[in-house]
Amino acid sequence: MNKIPMQAALFTLAASATFAFAQVPDAVKPPTGTKEAMKLKGAGMLTYECKAKDAAYEWTFAGPDAALTDGSGKTVGKYYAGPTWESMDGSKITGKQVAVAPAAPGNIPYQLVEAAPATGKGSMEGVTHIQRVNTMGGVAPKDPCGKENAGTKKAVAYSADYVFYKK
Repeated sequence: MNKIPMQAALFTLAASATFAFAQVPDAVKPPTGTKEAMKLKGAGMLTYECKAKDAAYEWTFAGPDAALTDGSGKTVGKYYAGPTWESMDGSKITGKQVAVAPAAPGNIPYQLVEAAPATGKGSMEGVTHIQRVNTMGGVAPKDPCGKENAGTKKAVAYSADYVFYKK
């Protein structure tokens, strides 16, 4: 049995579950004066590429491709390279990572992103920060990465909760 479809199915199940937030490390807490505006689940794939770095090779993050769902499991948007969070109402934001904190082993780190002003009118308007918590999977492949497979891309299943903040 191919493990990727099974992992994707498990992450899809996790993405439709009710929001349950763990203790958030101080490093990824949003600035004082911001308020939680919405919570969305992201579930999909993170792509890595085998690239040369210094005198060695390593799996380097290439980009995300995930569906964003609300608490009822309804798809309300998507998350992709940029990073970009795009709502089905036409609004979208991009951002820049400002902090990370370790998650449980085997999971991508928690993250805090500062958002650029939104484009389009809708739910992303006024978002100043995005927090990624409750991550599952998504770490770089354990497959060998070297000169012989430089340029190879691998997608890894992941899920996370995204909390959007406004002032």
